[in-house]
Amino acid sequence: MVPFDARQRELPFEGLSPVQVESSRQEHGWNILTPPPRTPWWKLYLEKFDDPVIRILIIAAVIALVVGATEGHYAEGLGIVIAILLATTLSFINEYKAGREFDILNRVSDEVPANVIRAGDFATVPRKDLVVGDVVLLEMGEEVPADGRLLEVVSLRLDESPLTGESLPVKKRLVPAEPEQRESAYPEDRVFRGTLVKDGHGIMEVTAVGDATEIGRLARPAYQDIAEKTPLVAQLEELSKVIGVVGFLVAGTIFAALVTRGVLVRELTLTQPQWGFMGILGFSVLLASMRVWLPIVYDALELAHVRVSPPFWLAKEHSLSWVVTLVLGLATFSAGVGILCYFGILPVSPGKWVPHAMAEEFLRYFMISVTIIVVAVPEGLAMSVTLSLAYSMRKMTASNNLVRRMHACETIGAATVICTDKTGTLTLNEMRVYSADFPCLKDKLLFEDPHKLTYGEEKILEGISVNSTAHVSEKTDDATPHLIGNPTECALLLWLKDLHIDYMQYRAAFSVSSQWTFSTERKYMGTMGTSSVNGEEVLHLKGAPEVVLDRCSRLLTGEGVRPIDGYKEDIAQALKGYQACGMRTLGLAYRENPSGEEDAEIEEIARDMIWLGFVAIADPIRPEVPDALRACLDAGIGVKIVTGDNPETAREIARQVGLWEEGDTEDRIMTGKDFAQLSDERAGDVAVSLKILSRARPMDKLRLVSLLQEKGEVVAVTGDGTNDAPALSRAHVGLAMGKTGTSVAKEASDIILLDDSFRSITNAVMWGRSLYENIQRFILFQLTINVVALCIALLGPFIGVKLPLTVTQMLWVNLIMDTFAALALATEPPHWNVMRRQPRNPKDFIVSKTMAKTIFTVAPLFLVFLVWFLLEIQRRGNVNHYDLSMFFTVFVMLQFWNLFNARCLGQNSSAFADILKNKAFLCIAAAIFLGQVLITQFGGPFFRTVPLTLVDWVRIVVATSVVLWIGELWRLACRMKARLEDAATG
Repeated sequence: MVPFDARQRELPFEGLSPVQVESSRQEHGWNILTPPPRTPWWKLYLEKFDDPVIRILIIAAVIALVVGATEGHYAEGLGIVIAILLATTLSFINEYKAGREFDILNRVSDEVPANVIRAGDFATVPRKDLVVGDVVLLEMGEEVPADGRLLEVVSLRLDESPLTGESLPVKKRLVPAEPEQRESAYPEDRVFRGTLVKDGHGIMEVTAVGDATEIGRLARPAYQDIAEKTPLVAQLEELSKVIGVVGFLVAGTIFAALVTRGVLVRELTLTQPQWGFMGILGFSVLLASMRVWLPIVYDALELAHVRVSPPFWLAKEHSLSWVVTLVLGLATFSAGVGILCYFGILPVSPGKWVPHAMAEEFLRYFMISVTIIVVAVPEGLAMSVTLSLAYSMRKMTASNNLVRRMHACETIGAATVICTDKTGTLTLNEMRVYSADFPCLKDKLLFEDPHKLTYGEEKILEGISVNSTAHVSEKTDDATPHLIGNPTECALLLWLKDLHIDYMQYRAAFSVSSQWTFSTERKYMGTMGTSSVNGEEVLHLKGAPEVVLDRCSRLLTGEGVRPIDGYKEDIAQALKGYQACGMRTLGLAYRENPSGEEDAEIEEIARDMIWLGFVAIADPIRPEVPDALRACLDAGIGVKIVTGDNPETAREIARQVGLWEEGDTEDRIMTGKDFAQLSDERAGDVAVSLKILSRARPMDKLRLVSLLQEKGEVVAVTGDGTNDAPALSRAHVGLAMGKTGTSVAKEASDIILLDDSFRSITNAVMWGRSLYENIQRFILFQLTINVVALCIALLGPFIGVKLPLTVTQMLWVNLIMDTFAALALATEPPHWNVMRRQPRNPKDFIVSKTMAKTIFTVAPLFLVFLVWFLLEIQRRGNVNHYDLSMFFTVFVMLQFWNLFNARCLGQNSSAFADILKNKAFLCIAAAIFLGQVLITQFGGPFFRTVPLTLVDWVRIVVATSVVLWIGELWRLACRMKARLEDAATG
């Protein structure tokens, strides 16, 4: 053999040159599937008017404009219209922007790397960069990136179910069989985008890209809508239903109470015919507005656990049914009035049906009811969650967590158990041969003369070179070799490179007849073909040493082949020594002239093998892992290592990262084989206490995850291989490796760790917990305002102020609650304090006891103060617009300062701590304050406000700020108490 020289390497195919690549791309385009058409923005905007509250406001605006037309003023009606447009537009803009946050996720598949041969060397390019004519390497576990024609195959089997629906893998070959003899509907020498390599490997030439591929032609979009309804959103929708039902119930009650009060105090004096007309009008309005209030009725029945299916026409796809209900209401009104007029009960002249003053009184009552509904219904709650999730997704990506599915943002924060891989996650995944133990090399240096290799050396080099699917490329921008394939196999090839031996010369000279890729079930791989060393048929085996050793009856020494019986114990002891140090070991064996049928399985052929030796491969622990793992343990999250390595290696790694402690007993570690033999009941108990599952097979990992879930655990799983896909899919949160993970693993995952590090998991947990806390902050702030505003609207008419807050004023308050507060609190940065708490129970109600205590303590205090304010201004004389402008401003400023208190939920720090880090919060707080100043000073009839004096502004700001200072004193007291307790405990 000659020393290693990259220029002498001969690849089976040359591939395209850069000029040919560009030319092909110009002719055939990029390898990108055209995404499905997006919903037009105008349709998205019109959907905002489907909200029941918005529909009620539209009705209120129409009535106000009609009444205003008779009196010559339109301020109230136009104010409601402007407020409606403002609310719907802001909601649309925020949701549209939140939706755009996920566009990058739809392009993830286009960035998946593909291994190609270009300009005579190996290279890795994004899938979207592939062009017609490219030579692509297909490895087990990878997804075929484009349509193509096979150039080379070794035991290649593909899952074509994305195209055919048939789940059984299809065997591929270079010469296709006749159509009637095919295993699949497609030719056997062709492969198609979206199919999966289940076994073997091969090389293909790209024949179609992008929309020209078979999957593109069949209009199967590669982009998927990943915005799922999360458990958190479902819980929030449940909360919204409760509040909505309560709001509508209170609104109906107050309307009936106001009418009753009006009759008793003789504000409403109608004749019987006029009451009959009002009854017909009310019934007609109910019919016409069924699509507004009927869904609320069904929500109430659902909350009462009464199973009643709503009529089909209430569905969104039947949105035009409101026209039918409107026509029905008008027809009922026309028929009823017509009958009353026909029998002379009502006069023919409409102006005499109801006195103008009485109509205004009824309109006022209606406006009060609408105000209560506007206050009660938190229609922006789900939108606030979307904003929080979108913000968290963007920030998590910056911290090496590419979130593929929205629910993962929240669920990872509730994780109670993390089942982690070892390689690449806990370790650097930089495999290098640490030591080699070959009996035939015991008395000489390793390959000391590359020009004069012994028979044993030739067999070792041939076994490493040909029994592998990995590649090492030299053409990189820096001096670092580019590795393609399994890291363990790459370590062997790098070892040969360090010894100045070119593995490609052996690989090119070896004629492969069969190859069996590595399987987690059998724990080894094999390659059979004609040897270039002696020209005979040979089978090379490589895999777990104890498994390979069991198939050997002889070994190769410097003196020739000897029986292995006398050496097995020494080999086993040497293996345990390396494995106890956390190293991965690989055994190599061969057999010349193996006997067996042509299509025989390797288990039948791989017997009576000759042991060559083994190598010990080290993969250092990532330096940041011990601290990150300790943070998870301190946060109440159990960590379990699930690995295919042997128990000794797994235990040593666990010890190095701080998971395995001195007091741990043997029942904390188990092999996959032993775990599989346990009953479900026993395995469930073991799963909870287990720390290490070694020699784990795919179904062992899946079973572990399933049993933990049955025990009520929220499970996160890491994985990088195709064999990890079932567990990744089953877990509450699947985390795939971004660097070393296969496309199948990434597709099955919810989050992709861009740096493959366990520290990124810890960061994801912190973000998830902080996200949940941000949403709680928003709910605390909103429900406090809801309770206060609802009570004010309810009590106002009974203390002499029929409309303390107008509809347009309440819409401004609603805007503060829904949009501004959501933006301010959703962008609150995470803090490490959340990692000092135990995981939350995902079934707990989102309004915690602490939140409920705060709401029903602060809200009554606000209410008492505001009622006193109304009584005080009423005591001084007639309530005028200046007094009501003062009241409106006081109400908003109380909520303004309470926004700062809401920021501190879950921690006792000051409201001003790290506030400069959240510039969005400061900007939004400033916008709320300036908005209130502008509305009060310049709102005029639209907002029923008049300008306040500077002195009154100062008084209001100073007086209402007491809310913040009381909160600051309370948090200071809590901090001092905590310090005293810490000092007392040492």
